Amino acid sequence: MNPIELAGLLAAPTESPVRDALRRLAPRALDALTIEALSATEEAWRQVAVDRVAAFAAGQPGDRPVVAAYFTTAERRTAEGMHVGWSPFVAALTSTEDIPDLRHTSTTATAIPVGEAEMTEEVFADPELAAALNRLAAIDPPRHEDVLRVHLPTRQVTRLTP
Repeated sequence: MNPIELAGLLAAPTESPVRDALRRLAPRALDALTIEALSATEEAWRQVAVDRVAAFAAGQPGDRPVVAAYFTTAERRTAEGMHVGWSPFVAALTSTEDIPDLRHTSTTATAIPVGEAEMTEEVFADPELAAALNRLAAIDPPRHEDVLRVHLPTRQVTRLTP
């Protein structure tokens, strides 16, 4: 079992062996396991994001290697209310260490019917990358102005806050 599969079982312990094992743990041990699982899960999802961005960058035209990819936030309406997460679409690719200007240039908002954003993601986004970005947003929720940087040479995923 790989770390992502284990993290999935721990995040939603509905399978009998996992549920039974967690019930037998002392509260202190359960807290320690939760903290460890969350940190391992975050790193695993970061590496999925790096792998998917690297695959995407490799398919782009041009002879200059991509150094970094950037993702901006997207706001979605859920049953619990409005939710800010990472957009599953690359906002910018750079072939240098320079960070592009990703500030919003307009304030016009367009209402998207409920479910349409999810449908767009299903059709056009990389499902593994979208899942990784959604998990990272759930673990460490971004703010509207944050940018996520995926640096390919170092395999680092960093949240940039202005």
